[in-house]
Amino acid sequence: MCGIIAIVGQTAVADRLIDGLRRMEYRGYDSAGLCTLTTEDTHGGSPGPQLIRRRAEGKLANLVAEVARDPAPGNTGIAHTRWATHGAPTRANAHPHATPEVALVHNGIIENYRSLRAELAARGRIFQSETDSEVVAHLVSEQVECGATPWQAVQTVLPLLRGAFALAIVFRMHPGLVIGARQGSPLVVGFGDREAYLGSDALALAALTQKVAYLEEGDRVMMTPDEVKIYDSENRPVSRPITFSGVSAAATEKGNYRHFMQKEIFEQPIVVAQTLTSYIRQIDRTVALPQLDFDLSGVKRITIVACGTSYYAGMVAKYWFEHFAHVPVDVDVASEFRYRDPVLEPGGLALFVSQSGETADTLAALRHCRAAGQVIAVVVNVPTSSMAREADLVLPTHAGPEIGVASTKAFTCQLAVLAALAARLARVKGRLDADGEADIVRHLLEAPACLTAALDSDEAIASVAQLIAPARDVLYMGRGPDYPLALEGALKLKEISYIHAEGYASGEMKHGPIALVDDQVPIVVIAPSGPLFDKTISNMHEMQARGGRIILVSDAQGIAEAGEGCVATLAMPRVHPLIAPLVYAVPVQLLAYHTACIKGTDVDQPRNLAKSVTVE
Repeated sequence: MCGIIAIVGQTAVADRLIDGLRRMEYRGYDSAGLCTLTTEDTHGGSPGPQLIRRRAEGKLANLVAEVARDPAPGNTGIAHTRWATHGAPTRANAHPHATPEVALVHNGIIENYRSLRAELAARGRIFQSETDSEVVAHLVSEQVECGATPWQAVQTVLPLLRGAFALAIVFRMHPGLVIGARQGSPLVVGFGDREAYLGSDALALAALTQKVAYLEEGDRVMMTPDEVKIYDSENRPVSRPITFSGVSAAATEKGNYRHFMQKEIFEQPIVVAQTLTSYIRQIDRTVALPQLDFDLSGVKRITIVACGTSYYAGMVAKYWFEHFAHVPVDVDVASEFRYRDPVLEPGGLALFVSQSGETADTLAALRHCRAAGQVIAVVVNVPTSSMAREADLVLPTHAGPEIGVASTKAFTCQLAVLAALAARLARVKGRLDADGEADIVRHLLEAPACLTAALDSDEAIASVAQLIAPARDVLYMGRGPDYPLALEGALKLKEISYIHAEGYASGEMKHGPIALVDDQVPIVVIAPSGPLFDKTISNMHEMQARGGRIILVSDAQGIAEAGEGCVATLAMPRVHPLIAPLVYAVPVQLLAYHTACIKGTDVDQPRNLAKSVTVE
């Protein structure tokens, strides 16, 4: 959620810190700040090492203006975008937090901060914020003030902290030093020419370096311009692999698009094709998974765990796994999973779906399943993430960085991977023969072209959005795999337009939600031609009979059969039911996008939302 960047080097860092924060805006934030270290005399006082701190609530532009008014010189610095957890999004609560000797930025939650704060207050420490993070600054500062070295101070304090944290800490009397620590929240070390960097992700460092190392759980790092030393939780020196991140700074550029979300919607044919290419052998029309260290045919039950849009991808996959492979599937919201004490039997595959691979609830659920003896598989867009490193089977999507907070291309790439996995599982289970597998592969390979055809309806969808924008409430309906798409469509509309929307299984409308229907309520009906079309349309007619304003999303045949009486129709290409969820994701995404544009909301950075939720 929060974003961290730190630089220790030979030249001024303030502008580069701000650039790094700009690359992390997609994570979501409500305030920002930086702190540099300098030996210059900046305010007419006596020269000597100083902590120069600049903070602002609201958008990053406010911090940029603050630094323009009051520059922050120095060759070492830390910076932060904050998504409020403890305390309102005010300047006082913005990071970095500092004492006269120490400043730090923190991503995560210190769960025992109240007791620590009470102890510090009893010893006379004065707090300037409401945050849990300031406690850590005071604890480290206490140690330094008592004569400890920076490294000794951090090693003394870290065992006192309960919760999740990624920390970057600087010290007034050591202007060429940054100390970092990671426990439960991601942190990446970058390597430059007589410079070193810390970031919440490789994207934050993309303009600075491609040489990165991913800290592991419990790691601590001490960085100077000339040396990076990494230690594990037992304070033993360790070596972490230095890899080429491959993340381009251009990933954070919109190009000719108005918003990142629009760009990412239109990238879907390409990234879905890239993803499928890594799982399909076209020469013999088979699905090829990465090397397995377990027998996939022995899987007796699948437990899918995810959050938000990834959860809806899991719901779609349940239909595929059960239909093709005849393997029972449970789908759980990650934040609820552990607390219902799930029964996890031997022979189970626990499948986790995440864009970032760092989502705190999903990662905690993964570790719960690992402890229960489940085989762990992850579908993830970041193959270097915590989930990927802890899995038995990593199934990467190839969506590339997704900057818009509302997920689009990550969702369709997840669906592509899950469909391929369902086909492979069905094959090894003997539920599909070679011809059946080849047929599924053929339909999957049709998906990119069908996505392109769906995108051709962009102007029509923008016109229909005019009908949705004035509404206070919007309903979405679908059956079978289109039911999760109804949920996803409603989520997208809520996320970026702030219109209240709900998705329902079509057959459930008469069991309560139909009471909401009147002539002021647009109802988006997702109904591709296929085995469930007639039943969906029957439910749609029940809504029409009560004045519901129907927007039918179907193919030409479906619209010809059922479009009469609808306030609008949106024609999609005729597709096989297997790939319909990928293709019909496009209209629900674009409906939300164009509605948000009409309403003038912040499409890429919706209020209160964060891209990577790294706290529970």
